[in-house]
Amino acid sequence: MPQDPLPPLDLAALLCSRVCHDVISPVGAIVNGLEVLETEDDKDMRAIAMELIKKSATAASARLQFCRLAFGAAGSLSAAIDTGDAENVARGLLANDRTVLAWKAERRLAPKTLVKLLLNLCLIAATAASRGGEISVDLEGGDDALTVRVQAKGPNARLSHMAAGLLNGDSEVAIDAHSIQPYYATLLAEQSGMTIEVTQAPETVILTAKPATPPAAEATETISDAPAA
Repeated sequence: MPQDPLPPLDLAALLCSRVCHDVISPVGAIVNGLEVLETEDDKDMRAIAMELIKKSATAASARLQFCRLAFGAAGSLSAAIDTGDAENVARGLLANDRTVLAWKAERRLAPKTLVKLLLNLCLIAATAASRGGEISVDLEGGDDALTVRVQAKGPNARLSHMAAGLLNGDSEVAIDAHSIQPYYATLLAEQSGMTIEVTQAPETVILTAKPATPPAAEATETISDAPAA
């Protein structure tokens, strides 16, 4: 049974909390680095602090750019988004020594809500593979029947009970700052006319978003192939 709709103000507040949570860590590291520069005269310590500031600023920028596209109104003047932009922000977010992003989706213009859904599934997959591994992304089909497939593979890769429950439509899962992001993904899927399927195997999680109803052409073919009454 699907979740009851969350009040708009609660949805906005929880999403803001999620974005702040993602950004506060690198911003805090920048502040710490600046404090070291203000109080430390040792050249080696100052060099370490400067490196920390540079890495943290890059991470904060990458997270903000990702959140702007995944949660915000980026490109709001257009109904479509270049998936190349989605790839760029995903690579920025997942750029680390433990995770490899295999972006297999052909570059194209895709509906804005679907691109947001794709990025949110990437974020869920990255959380599932928190110890590192490979995140693979694919986008298949024509404009009227696009299917998004995101796979996480790595040591102990798995979805939390909360995330899996939300994506599967479990109405008993509480919506809070920890669960708001997968809940938001289900809203994006619903608005896109899609359903999310979760497949889990040892050290593998596959998230597939596909049209909730078959394309008109397939439906017509099914009817025409049916035996006459």
